[in-house]
Amino acid sequence: MKAAVLKRFGVPLDIEQVEAPVLGTGEVIVDIVAAGVLSYANEVFSGERQYLLELPVVPGTGGIGRVRALGPDATHPAIGDWVFCDPTVRSRDADLAPDITLQGLSARGPGGLKLQQHFRHGSFAERMRLPTENAKPIGRIDAQEAAHWCALGTLLVPYGGFLAANLQAGETVLISGATGRFGSAAVAVALAMGAAAVVAPGRNETMLAELQRRFGPRVRPVRLSGDENEDTERMMRAAPGPIDCVLDIMPPSVTTTVVRSAVMTVRPYGRVVLMGGVGMLGGAALELPYPWIMRNCVTIHGVWMYPPSATVRMVALIRAGLLDLAQFEPTCFDLDHANEAVAHAAAHREPFKMTVIRP
Repeated sequence: MKAAVLKRFGVPLDIEQVEAPVLGTGEVIVDIVAAGVLSYANEVFSGERQYLLELPVVPGTGGIGRVRALGPDATHPAIGDWVFCDPTVRSRDADLAPDITLQGLSARGPGGLKLQQHFRHGSFAERMRLPTENAKPIGRIDAQEAAHWCALGTLLVPYGGFLAANLQAGETVLISGATGRFGSAAVAVALAMGAAAVVAPGRNETMLAELQRRFGPRVRPVRLSGDENEDTERMMRAAPGPIDCVLDIMPPSVTTTVVRSAVMTVRPYGRVVLMGGVGMLGGAALELPYPWIMRNCVTIHGVWMYPPSATVRMVALIRAGLLDLAQFEPTCFDLDHANEAVAHAAAHREPFKMTVIRP
């Protein structure tokens, strides 16, 4: 089959013929129809992000496709079913703390690297092998809709954070990083889940206005000043009442003071979810006041990705019309132009824009 292969960090992807994946028990092979390209994929492929990723590899995190082959133990999927290829692969032999690899992108620790040795290759290819449980059904779609359904890969990340925080309808949410790609998706997800109000801080005034235009008065934009204490006060004043939940999804380039100013807005007995990349490239650690956390009974969740059941729930929100995939605008490339797609994704990081490879 044809695939894009990363052979060394810092060099372009090679587009070439590679051995097609071989089906095993507990596995599914999917014909990839559309695969989203991360806006920071170039930073991973260059080695800048220093992700745990053994080479050579067919990269690509997740995708939309149709089931081509099934293992003998599959009981629900059928040949031809449309599925989302969930890249979050978990080990099956540690229920309390499974090892995780993000197929085609990264791994967590030695166990994740061991898992990556088998489920390594991602979706920048004509076909992909993945665990049976990672082929998530999305129902019938038209092939031309597949690019829009790649938005699942973005929407599911903040959704996982809100599930961990047990977000309830009617609550007020603050999203730290609301003007970014994942943060703006978090705004859409929080509203779809019934949030009464979403406080959206940021410095990009154009995007803040765009969020309010798209989603209406339930979005409360806040222009950040850069002063930690002042920004905390501004965010709290923008909320219609106490802030029940704070989701941080800032990128690695942001300082910890920006994160802390958002965290400190949460009400007593509130919840904070940390999902961003702050500190992943070195620098100061996030410092939070112990007495404030303890006396205010604040719960802090660290969340990486989302639980296995999240895709089914997210698809239900989309099918119910609570999340509109049409608001995401894909730009598509064929597999022969995968390097151009990676460059395009880096240059077009605007929220609600997607870069998609269609093998």
